[in-house]
Parts: sequence; C-alpha cells; structure tokens
Amino acid sequence: MTNPGSVGALGEFGLVAAVVGRFPSTPDVLLGPGDDAAVVAAPDSRVAASMDLLVEGRHFRRDWSSAVDIGRKAAAQNLADIVAMGARPTALLVGLAIPADLPAAWATDLADGLAQECALVGATVVGGDVVGSDLVVIAVTALGDLEGRDPVTRAGARPGDVVAVAGRLGWAAAGLMVLGRGFRSPRAVVDAHRVPHPPYAAGRAASLAGATSMIDVSDGLVADARHIAQASGVVVALESVRLLPDQPIIDAAAAFNMDPLAWVLTGGDDHALLATFPAEVTLPEGFTIVGQILSGEPEVLVDGSRHEGSGGHDHFGH
Repeated sequence: MTNPGSVGALGEFGLVAAVVGRFPSTPDVLLGPGDDAAVVAAPDSRVAASMDLLVEGRHFRRDWSSAVDIGRKAAAQNLADIVAMGARPTALLVGLAIPADLPAAWATDLADGLAQECALVGATVVGGDVVGSDLVVIAVTALGDLEGRDPVTRAGARPGDVVAVAGRLGWAAAGLMVLGRGFRSPRAVVDAHRVPHPPYAAGRAASLAGATSMIDVSDGLVADARHIAQASGVVVALESVRLLPDQPIIDAAAAFNMDPLAWVLTGGDDHALLATFPAEVTLPEGFTIVGQILSGEPEVLVDGSRHEGSGGHDHFGH
C-alpha cells in the first residue's frame, strides 16, 4: 500500500506540479517548464554547459543533511563550474531519481534548496525529469552566458603568472570527517560540508581582470591545480605559507590530531576558484596569491617538492 504523503501517493505528475511552482522565471527564460523543452536566451550565441551527478550515500546522506541543504549543494556545485569559465549562470535542468516511499515534502524541500541557491546568481530551474529508483540520485545540468567574453579555460596559464584562490579551502573535508566520526560540531565545518559557499562573483571578476586560466576546486586544491598544469603544460608551484588554514579548520584538526594543511591542500567540495593571472594584473577582490606558474614538465609543487598521491578526491581511486 502506498504511504500517504509519499511521492508515490502524489504520483509523477502531481510531484512535478508541486515542484515546478517553486522555480521563479528570470529574464533569461523565454519558455519555462511545461513543454517538451524549455527555451533559454543565449544572447552571446554561445552557451557554457556543465553537468554533475549526486548519488545518495556517496555525495550526501539524508541523515546528515536536510533536503534543502542537498538541493543547495546540488545547485552550487554546478553553478560553480559555470562561473569557473567566467560565465554568468542562467539556468539548471534537474533529473531526479527517487524511491516511491520518499516523503513528498522531502522532494519539495529539495526543490526549495535548488531555488534558493539559484537565486544567489539570478538563475532558475527550467525543467528536468523524475523517475523511480531505489535511492536518491540527482543529475543537474547548468547553463551559462559568456556575455561576449572568451571562456576562461584550464589551458591558458603561462610561466610568470601568479596563482590565486578565491573562496574557502578545507572546510567541507573537515566537516565530512567530523560527521563521519559521529559528531555534529564544530558546526561551521559541518555546515560547510552540507552547503558549500562558492565565490560566485569572483568568476566574472577574474574574467574581466584578465585571468589566464581558472578552475572550480571541487576535488581538492592539488588535484585541480594538476588539471591546470596538464592543460597548460606548466608547473603550478604552491606555497604553504600562503595557504593558512582558517580557524575552524585548525580547531577540527586539533580534535582529530591531524594537520589542517592536509585538508586545505586535498579537501574537495568547497568549490573555491583557482585562477592564474599575469603578474602585473591587480587581483580582483577576494583572490589571494598562493603560488606561481613555472616552466617545466606539468606537475604541482608544494614548497618546491612534488606533491605525491592524487591530491584530492578520485571517484575510482584506491
């Protein structure tokens, strides 16, 4: 028997109707949800597009995070990819696989979280799909407008550039460990794991300032710096003295007898922005220099030594 108040009781079309009303229109949306496809303005004639999956038990746990938190996280990690290209996010498409006995209120709360995060950048959800599943899986595609500028890729870093970061590093990784050990504090890092805070405005600012390369730090600073090194054919030399852990990281590390710098260097899911700039450029507000670009075979150095290991999260790593 179907549980009252579940998505199964509401039905596919009832659920879609309950969710769609939570997503406001924006000037970029020419035709919103309700037809075979949405129509989103592309005044630049080019569209920045990115897609990510979140799988229950791997990317989130319902006993650790609320549905609103999970919705915000799902939106944030995709919106961060768009701003990392120097583009302005415009719209999301969301695919949702959920069990029939999931409370309908959970699904609508998830939609509220998606809408809340989109509102921070003036974007909205314009469509998607819902299917039945044994666990919750969320697939999000993000679209963005380059506004007439060239995309800032991973391949433009040149020797002599400075390496800079905007946003937080290590917070989400610290929060994941705290939750994994059965604790709920320090609250600051636990909340950072539940909901990241990408520096959205910094992406466009970096593009306007002449950033030569940029990437969303989703897997870890070293791991994502390695992507820039490989794409640009350069050495990314980081300096630990410039990567001072924030106090909540220090506090969490002390509780577990860990080196807080390890979280800063390899922790993912904070969605900071790592960018390179010509040395003569005045850095945009929010960016801090953490190293420099050198010539040589592509690699990442920390204080002059090659960083061993993956340097961050690898879905298929051991």
